Order: sequence, then C-alpha cells, then structure tokens
Amino acid sequence: MRRHVKHETSLEDRISERLDEIKTKAEALPPGSKERERLERRIRQANTFAHMNDWISSPGLRPPE
Repeated sequence: MRRHVKHETSLEDRISERLDEIKTKAEALPPGSKERERLERRIRQANTFAHMNDWISSPGLRPPE
C-alpha cells in the first residue's frame, strides 16, 4: 500500500530548491570529477523536466482529436 504525502509546497518549488542544492554541490567540486558530472547530469534532467512540465501544463495544449 502506498503512502500519500501532503506536501506544503508545489512540485515545481521542491524541484527548484533541490536543483539549487545540487548546483551548489556541483560548483564546489573540481571540474571533470565523476561526482560533478553526475550532479550536472541531474541538473540537466531537472531542467528537462521543468520544460516538459511547463509545456504539459500550458493552456494552449489540447488533447488529441
């Protein structure tokens, strides 16, 4: 059985906060390190999600006919 969690903030806000944390950690690491590359990949994935979410929730998007 899955737990249902009531979040105080929106998904976008939570992702944005987490993204800021990841960016800070990545900037503290030396360029080219495996950990920094892993964090940068997560940043790109989060940005892709944000763009997709904006597109999906846009008022101009229509269901297929």
